[in-house]
Amino acid sequence: MTQDFYCEEVLSGRTEVKIVMETDNVLAYHHTRPSYKHHIVVIPKIHIQSFISEDEANNDELVVEVMRVIKKIAADMVERTGASKIVTNLGRYQDSKHLHWHVISGERVT
Repeated sequence: MTQDFYCEEVLSGRTEVKIVMETDNVLAYHHTRPSYKHHIVVIPKIHIQSFISEDEANNDELVVEVMRVIKKIAADMVERTGASKIVTNLGRYQDSKHLHWHVISGERVT
């Protein structure tokens, strides 16, 4: 796995994704290898390594915009499936070193 799948593959266009929602700064799409029946990934369009990184690009306005997108997607998922879970990984749990959230629902598929 690459260090930053999101910049190297998704945002570059090398890996095609099915977009759920997009703003100027945020992209949400169906996971390319879903772990749950309903599995959407939400990422900022600029590189930020982690939710806890002190990166200069990690600004409050961008995080608020990401959270607005997550809120809409999670609400839609609850309406469609009855539940949703919002997850982000940190440290050794974070395989790809690009800030991202998973909005999931349903049974595990892997």
